[in-house]
Amino acid sequence: MTRTGDNMPREQVAASTVLVLGEALIDEFHDGPVVGGAPFNVARSLAVLGAPVHFVSRIGAEDAAAALVLESAREYALPVAGLQRDARRATGRVSVLESPDGGHRFQIHADAAWDHIEVPELEPRWAEGWLYFGSLAQRSPVSRHSLRALAKRNRGPVFLDLNLRPGESLRELAAESLMLADWVKVNEDELAQLQAWFAPDGVAALMARFVLTRLLVTRGAQGFELFGPGGRSMDGGAGVLQPQLRDTVGAGDAFTAMLLAGLCLGRSLTGTLGLANRYAAAICGLRGPLPADPVVLSTWRAALHALPAAEA
Repeated sequence: MTRTGDNMPREQVAASTVLVLGEALIDEFHDGPVVGGAPFNVARSLAVLGAPVHFVSRIGAEDAAAALVLESAREYALPVAGLQRDARRATGRVSVLESPDGGHRFQIHADAAWDHIEVPELEPRWAEGWLYFGSLAQRSPVSRHSLRALAKRNRGPVFLDLNLRPGESLRELAAESLMLADWVKVNEDELAQLQAWFAPDGVAALMARFVLTRLLVTRGAQGFELFGPGGRSMDGGAGVLQPQLRDTVGAGDAFTAMLLAGLCLGRSLTGTLGLANRYAAAICGLRGPLPADPVVLSTWRAALHALPAAEA
């Protein structure tokens, strides 16, 4: 089966860019605001890691939160041309409820600007590379329609970072998202839920049902595992100890960004996965999803570009 409308499966189409669609928002911690949103975290990391990235989102026209988003994008050298401005709705906000062990829960405020992302006009190259999206930005019909429209145009591989949250039409949303995807990243709890809904016989059945090329399962402190054709385990790694744990916000986004950057730049998959695992652990030692100073990540960029090229 192909998803490009021609004779070449999308996983075999050369992809050297990443189009990211989704929310940009403000995470409100007890000690102050931090710019976040999983797609925005991924896009900023991609930019600083040296991968060509175009970020599509929507923020308020003049509110203080929008100014913080724009400032952070510029600090990370992320182009802002894809950031739409909304004169009626404010930039998104999330209240972060923290626990003593570094974990967290989110209270996501309703009807934000990113719920109303319009279908953008894009240069052709952005329809030939990777398309990244998650589930949260699909909570509203407007942004969901825009995502579907972009996915239909896209000829490159599609990466779904599934993030199931209470209060959504989860089963239907998950199924529709999985049908658009080639690569999928989930955590252990999400994998268990997907199997309960769609494939009680296991990973192979889940991947076959939705014609997935790869399935990445992240297990926090226990590491990760990558599944390939037929549900076969292709790669994996143990967790990386973070002795100075601050919080786990953005750790999964960091893993995704490093993986996508390596795929985009043609680096060794095994080397990229190992680096992504370590990068995610490093982010757990920071407050929020990224360091305040992007220069801190220069060593990660150098490490990624030093990896050997992927085998043909």
